[in-house]
Amino acid sequence: MSTVYPSTIAAPVEHEIVITKSRFITTVAPVADVADADRVIAGVRKRFWDARHNCTAMVTGILGDQARSSDDGEPSGTAGVPMLEVLRRRGLTDVVAVVTRYFGGVKLGAGGLVRAYSTSVSETLDRAVLVQRRALTRIGVDVPHAEAGRIDNVLRDWVRHHDAVLGDTGYGSVATFELWVPQELIGALRADLASMSGGALEPLVGAERVVDVPTG
Repeated sequence: MSTVYPSTIAAPVEHEIVITKSRFITTVAPVADVADADRVIAGVRKRFWDARHNCTAMVTGILGDQARSSDDGEPSGTAGVPMLEVLRRRGLTDVVAVVTRYFGGVKLGAGGLVRAYSTSVSETLDRAVLVQRRALTRIGVDVPHAEAGRIDNVLRDWVRHHDAVLGDTGYGSVATFELWVPQELIGALRADLASMSGGALEPLVGAERVVDVPTG
C-alpha cells in the first residue's frame, strides 16, 4: 500500500462555544510551516485584541514531527497542551489552532479549562474538511487531441476507483494528462491504458512525492 502521512485541513474554520459565561472562539487553519502558523496567530490576536487569552497549538512538518503550544496566561498545562493533544489524536499536521477566551467571570478550575479548550478545538475540527496526504508517483499520459475528451473521462473515473489523483493537463502537440498514482497500481494503470486505447497509450513514469488528497 502507498504510504499514508498525517492529514491536514483544506481551509480555515472558526467556531464558538460558551461555557459558564466564558466565550471560547476557536480558529483552526492549514499552514505551510511555523512562520506561517505564527502569522495566523498574530492575525487572530489582532482581531481579538481585547480577549483575556489567545491560547495556541500547532503541529507542522510532513511527518508531524514539530509541535508547539502556549497557555497564554491560563494555568500551566490547562490550554495549549490539551489543544495540542487534540491535534495529535486527530492525526493532523501543518495546522494551527488558536482558542480565544473572553472570560465570563466564573472560574472553571483546571479540569474545566482542560475540557473547555479540548472541546473547543475538537468541535471546530469536526467542521473542517480533511486533506489526506500520500506518497504517490507522477504519471504522464500523452494523448492525441482527437482522443483527449474521451480519455479525460476515462481517467477521471479511473482515479476515483484507484486511490489516485488527476493533476494538470498540458496541451502542446498532444494533450498530456498528469496522474498521481500509488506505486503498486502503476501496473494496473498500464494495463488499463493499453485496454482503453488498443495498446496505443503508455504511462510515462516520473518521480514520487507527497501529494494532498482531498477527502469526500
